[in-house]
Amino acid sequence: MIDEALLKYFESFLTENRKKLFQKVLENRTRHFTVVLEDIFQPHNASAVVRTCDIFGIQDVHAIENKYNTKVSRHVAKGSQKWLNQYRYRSDGDNTKECLDGLKEKGYQIIATSPHNNSCVLQDFDFTKKTAFVFGVEAEGVSDCVIENADGFLKIPMVGFTESLNISVAAAIILQEVTAKLRNSNVAWKLSKEEKRLLYFDWVKKTIKNVSNIEAHYHQNLKNK
Repeated sequence: MIDEALLKYFESFLTENRKKLFQKVLENRTRHFTVVLEDIFQPHNASAVVRTCDIFGIQDVHAIENKYNTKVSRHVAKGSQKWLNQYRYRSDGDNTKECLDGLKEKGYQIIATSPHNNSCVLQDFDFTKKTAFVFGVEAEGVSDCVIENADGFLKIPMVGFTESLNISVAAAIILQEVTAKLRNSNVAWKLSKEEKRLLYFDWVKKTIKNVSNIEAHYHQNLKNK
């Protein structure tokens, strides 16, 4: 639940252009698709994928950390990580299974990106279904656990000698294709009013320097009234 009075107070620290930009971006955010990164050990790749998610309006990114910690470089991500919801799975248990099970409970089909396993060609992919795209570790691809629990497989058509793309390039090609089709469809892909409001509040807070001190000052003024 948002404290509307507090939000209004916070908004006084923002320019009108900033507030309008937030609203414009929120209108293009979606949770119809989400991205899962499994054991990505090169910060450049993870950062580039996060940046791509922001560019194409993907709000949630899930990082599975069985072997490696997924690190995001500010210089590569260009601050995009600030505006996304990022979820990390790094317990001592089966992180991959935990992540995939949680996404399935939320209605996502699990689609592993792989050039093998009789994968569906990107152009033929059914974008109308709520989907979590899983991208695996750079050299090996997705794990056996992902393969066993996936609802399907997806590949980008290639005609050269090389049979795989860099993960960040693959993510950009896939997300551009599916989000473009999604936005030109009748699928209800946008965030709910409540989701937009919660994100807006979060983004406003992240924009203000020393926001904790400002919020404390606000509550102190309320007590003194």
